[in-house]
Amino acid sequence: MPHTTPPRPLDIEAEFPELAGHRGTSTRLHPRPGAPGPDRSSVGGPFLWPVGETWPVCTQPHPRDRGRRIEDVHEERRVIAEAWSRGDGGPTEEERAVLAGLEREHHIPGLGDTGPVPLLPVAQLFARDVPGLVVPEGRDLLQVLWCPFGAHDGQAAPGVHLRWRTAAGCVPFPDPPRPAVVGDEGYVPEPCVLDPERVTEHQWAELLPEDLRLRIAEWEEALWEEADEDGDDGEDVLSYDADFAVAPGWKAGGFARWGVTGPQEMVCSCGSPMELLLAIGSSEWEGVRGSWKPLEEAASAGADQAAARTPTRVVVGRGGSLLVFVCSADPAHEHRVSLQ
Repeated sequence: MPHTTPPRPLDIEAEFPELAGHRGTSTRLHPRPGAPGPDRSSVGGPFLWPVGETWPVCTQPHPRDRGRRIEDVHEERRVIAEAWSRGDGGPTEEERAVLAGLEREHHIPGLGDTGPVPLLPVAQLFARDVPGLVVPEGRDLLQVLWCPFGAHDGQAAPGVHLRWRTAAGCVPFPDPPRPAVVGDEGYVPEPCVLDPERVTEHQWAELLPEDLRLRIAEWEEALWEEADEDGDDGEDVLSYDADFAVAPGWKAGGFARWGVTGPQEMVCSCGSPMELLLAIGSSEWEGVRGSWKPLEEAASAGADQAAARTPTRVVVGRGGSLLVFVCSADPAHEHRVSLQ
């Protein structure tokens, strides 16, 4: 199914012509539940893998001996989705009892804070499928894996690992090792196919020239004052960052959303500036208006809207985004992440 981002609510460059110099392009991935094969770009799908290469593990120190079983997380989601799809008030008493059992945490005795934990496959992106995807020279496949416990590199985030591949040198690996438990169910993706779409973005407001930023702020304030005078609750008031700057959800390239920390300087250890490789978003659109909601899902409501809005079921931070940056000189250099 195609997914088409609606035109922006108005031509923001007509309001502020200088924004043409701060325009960029990204690729929204539009993950949606499906059954991707190992030769397809996907989130939460099976990987290709080099013959004989050991599956990677996390040994960074952090508690890892208690959590939920992956199969229980998937089954819980299935039961809840089926219950709400009936439209009769949600789970039955019998289903609630099943869910209570699935929600239990389990303890893995003897697994110390540095014991090896198999990484979870998160996303597989072929350069042929994702326009503008940054890959090192000679490579055509990006694989993203992470440790499903949220305590890495000083952030409450999963430990992200990147693998750059040449697809022709890999074979399907349908059953990789899995961790006994995961620390956060939000780190377990549901299998999703992708429908990549190129979209236009504009730089995050805090990174714009001061004069332009102040004029945009004044414009937003005037919109709020007008809504207040009209007795409007403000739900339809436009926002530069929400409606015109950076696309939400899962995307490759483009500008970063700095809604939590404010802009951070990302510089590689080699001294080169870093660029956004991938944004992993907790939701595909935000707010009641949801101006980034695909046209094909404009009429969705209830359970259908929830499924479209959170297709991967991945939740990072407090429902934010995990940004992955790579070196602009050589993406194979060590990457950095920021939780927003």
